[in-house]
Amino acid sequence: MTAKAVVSLTGVSFSWPNQSQPILEDLNLTIEPGERLFIRGASGTGKTSLISLIGGLLRPEAGRVEVLGKDLAALTAGQRDRFRADHVGFVFQMFNLVPYLSLVENVLLPCRFSPVRKRRAVEAASGARRPSAEAERLLKRLQLPESLFHQRRVSELSAGQQQRVAVARALIGRPELIIADEPTSALDPIARERFIDLLFEECGTTGASLLFVSHDGDLKERFPERLELRGPQDSPQTAPTPC
Repeated sequence: MTAKAVVSLTGVSFSWPNQSQPILEDLNLTIEPGERLFIRGASGTGKTSLISLIGGLLRPEAGRVEVLGKDLAALTAGQRDRFRADHVGFVFQMFNLVPYLSLVENVLLPCRFSPVRKRRAVEAASGARRPSAEAERLLKRLQLPESLFHQRRVSELSAGQQQRVAVARALIGRPELIIADEPTSALDPIARERFIDLLFEECGTTGASLLFVSHDGDLKERFPERLELRGPQDSPQTAPTPC
């Protein structure tokens, strides 16, 4: 692993119980600061397993997973939870928002679990001294009307609006790694392109690395680094291929 790598996987293999072959086998992968990596693969090729390994939710059967120089397997479950809360922002396919909370309250959830993210949010708020100011800035940047921030529950929003709230939640507190799992599945092509532009711009502002998982091959041209995952019946996965 290089000293500056955000993610490093070395010889990683993983299989689920009662599975005859590993879904991921001898996988090597490096993600540098600010890098944008597109991961594509059909259902069952290990996309969810891979991001769960990088997030510390799963442990590899073989090999080593390091994030920001930390060997995740050497941490306890509680330490992995804290490390993930401090350094990784997730954008889930189904958003995973809390329906009865407002937009700002949903965005601020990572700050409740991570003092590190809360401190960074305050620092990013340009003297406002409250993380909610950074939450509001992110929501504005993601083109959500200010009138919705405190007066509406996220359950009352459209799917596209909920998606942008989920992105703001992932970005709050400037985590070093953003993992986006099929984040554009609910968007039409025009909204999808606008969404990716905004995500790229915000990651560029904070210097975050982006790991973007999708089955949509049309998106890969937007990314300088790509990784195609194949099923266990095919040949082993390879490292990302530059454009």
